[in-house]
Amino acid sequence: MSENESWDYTLYIPNDLRAVIVCRRTLRLILTLHGLIGLVDTAELLAAELVSNAVRHTKGPAALRVRRTPEGMVWIAAWDTDPAPPDPPRLLEQVAELEDGRGLGLVKACAEYWGWQPTARFGNRGKYVWCELGVA
Repeated sequence: MSENESWDYTLYIPNDLRAVIVCRRTLRLILTLHGLIGLVDTAELLAAELVSNAVRHTKGPAALRVRRTPEGMVWIAAWDTDPAPPDPPRLLEQVAELEDGRGLGLVKACAEYWGWQPTARFGNRGKYVWCELGVA
């Protein structure tokens, strides 16, 4: 596989906070094996925020999806069973000292793009909350 080829992985997880660690380590392995070690730290942080939101704020299963697009971006998303949009990100200056509420603010600050889209997976309605990182 050439380094510019697109690829796509999905890791299905239970509604369990321990799954966040599994997702981080799996993402690290995927990016390392594809020669994208320079993205690992930022990608792990963003994936952990997205997946922890999916697990904390919904009751059903979730999934981490990571892919390299034909345009060379790394797309990271968390799927959950709640089709409602996420709360808008708060400015990091407003939540710097809080234990909760920083997730999407970090995603917005660190990713080139982010967003959400409703979807249907596993026979359930839900949504993806996603971000993109440039490979450069």
